[in-house]
Amino acid sequence: MTQVIGVKFRDQGQVYYFQASPFVVARGDSVIVKTEEGLGLAKVVLVRDTLPEGFTPDQLKPIFRLANEDDVKSQQDNQKLAREAFSYCRECIRSRKLDMKLVDVEVYFDRSKILFYFTAPGRVDFRELVKDLVRVYKTRIELRQIGVRHETQMVGGLGNCGQVCCCRRFMRHFEPVTIKMAKDQNLFLNPAKISGVCGRLLCCLNFEQENYARFQKKIPKLGKRYKTDQGYLRVIRANLFRDSLTVLNEDGAEKEIPLTEWHELIKRQHRNRDD
Repeated sequence: MTQVIGVKFRDQGQVYYFQASPFVVARGDSVIVKTEEGLGLAKVVLVRDTLPEGFTPDQLKPIFRLANEDDVKSQQDNQKLAREAFSYCRECIRSRKLDMKLVDVEVYFDRSKILFYFTAPGRVDFRELVKDLVRVYKTRIELRQIGVRHETQMVGGLGNCGQVCCCRRFMRHFEPVTIKMAKDQNLFLNPAKISGVCGRLLCCLNFEQENYARFQKKIPKLGKRYKTDQGYLRVIRANLFRDSLTVLNEDGAEKEIPLTEWHELIKRQHRNRDD
């Protein structure tokens, strides 16, 4: 099996897979690959001897060549141009009083296109802005509107947990996150507590939802009163981390019992009723 490499064009971008053959490539190397937009310089972020899941050998294209010093220099020049274009575009947005926020600028490796990412509360008529940019940079210009989650992914930041936001560190796709997930996880529905720096619901709610859904299937209905050989018990809380229930007995006293013990109580009650 030929060497399979995963590359990224941007630090927070997706991983794309290529065949390294006939070159020998190590993690951290820079390579030139062919894309639909032309040649691009990418950084090798992983090397493996087996195909990624869901891929067939004919789906992986070979890399074009290893990057040389001139390629690296060109990429550095492009990054400098991107910073200059960011400042110029922001000035144009300010002077034209456009209701939009510039987030990032990407210059294609061969400078065939410059891509400007922005956020906005609604549709923006940026035709005159495009003319300003084309007049200065004399190449194809694309303005692409993104959401606030993608903005956070590009810019980065610290989450409520004190760690760099998940979308910046490792997430490449955004899955839907709903308020029902917060309810299922018994969280206080305080927007400041369950929202990320992007202002949307925390992505980590989705990470933990499967465990909570599995736990919900094992526990009895909260608030319901059950007859047991210890008398009537009302289930008032459930604790995923302790795998336990908190019940209220007929005297009004709370008691925490392991979930396994609860199931035994129910089984005994059923046996007693059958007898």
